[in-house]
Amino acid sequence: MSEENITRIHLDGKEYILIGTAHVSKHSAEQVKEVIEAEQPDSVCVELDEQRYQSITEGSKWKEMDIIQVIKEKKASLLLMNLAISSFQNRMADQFGIKAGQEMIQGVESAKETGANLVLADRNIQITFARIWGNLGLKGKSLLLSQVIASIFSKDTITEEELEKMKNQDTINAILNEFTDSFPRLKKPLIDERDQYLAQKIKDAPGEKIVAVLGAAHVPGIKEEIKKEQDMVKLTERPPKSNVPKIIGWSIPVFILAIIAYTFFANPSAGLAQTISWIIWNGSLSALGAAIAMGHPLTILTAFVAAPITSLNPLLAAGWFAGLTQAYMRRPNVRDFETLTEDVFSVKGFWRNKVSRILLIVVLSNLGSSLGTFIGGADVIRVFIENL
Repeated sequence: MSEENITRIHLDGKEYILIGTAHVSKHSAEQVKEVIEAEQPDSVCVELDEQRYQSITEGSKWKEMDIIQVIKEKKASLLLMNLAISSFQNRMADQFGIKAGQEMIQGVESAKETGANLVLADRNIQITFARIWGNLGLKGKSLLLSQVIASIFSKDTITEEELEKMKNQDTINAILNEFTDSFPRLKKPLIDERDQYLAQKIKDAPGEKIVAVLGAAHVPGIKEEIKKEQDMVKLTERPPKSNVPKIIGWSIPVFILAIIAYTFFANPSAGLAQTISWIIWNGSLSALGAAIAMGHPLTILTAFVAAPITSLNPLLAAGWFAGLTQAYMRRPNVRDFETLTEDVFSVKGFWRNKVSRILLIVVLSNLGSSLGTFIGGADVIRVFIENL
């Protein structure tokens, strides 16, 4: 049996066999099968959390999704990001004829075949994303969102050199690699903390012989971290939500309303001009977002009407109303859900599929409304200053 990419650690009477895999390599899956069959371990640890394990074993659950519930629960942007990642994976699979994560699937299957305990060793992906998000400022969040959404529309092919780099990363790392270079703070939640979490889960796995199937990038860190006791409670905490966005969210509409009210009192015609400007900028840009997403005419109208009102209430968003209207007017059918992961492979498919189009309407309408708030708010202040 080849010892290439295999690290053996003996600690406290237990043997840990770390297989450093390439997430986009067929050879890695074959090696995982070979090692587990030869070693007959007590436990097999795989770099998956419960959510990713279910998606592998149960397949895509897009068909069960209630798009209206997604909008009401404010998860449209998150779902759009997940679809963007899916689009990236599909493009990679199509170009190289490979399936990302095949070695993890093999680890799960081999554990069952040999009767070993299966340990899902990775941290919940939502917690990882939450801790990444918490490490970013407003500029960083904007750049991350724009980079992820841009990946949907990218027609660039992946070079052989980039593929080789990806063989030493997991899928999340590969997608965020360039962004991590620009924002070094992301390395801690994305790599270092997961090394610590994975190390502790491997260390706590039952039995005396443990095989761990890991992305090669995690092996050096785990070799060091497995010697220590990790604080799992701290590693799984979601970062506390700052009150600053909430304060800003309420301060802007209160400030805008106060200026318009004062202007109306001092000069009714100027106050009317401010109100019209606020409605036109908010409504038009939000409606433009819905139109770009090719929304139903009633959806575009809803965005126009809702935006000037929802911009004054941080608990509401124009995109939600526009998305719900689109969902009622152009309700997705079974085929839309069945072909969703294939349709997001192309820009045309993103607009053609009724599900992804609804998500685009929510996001673009909200984006238009946000721009309208800043531009319309600036115009309200301009009129106020001119009439002092």
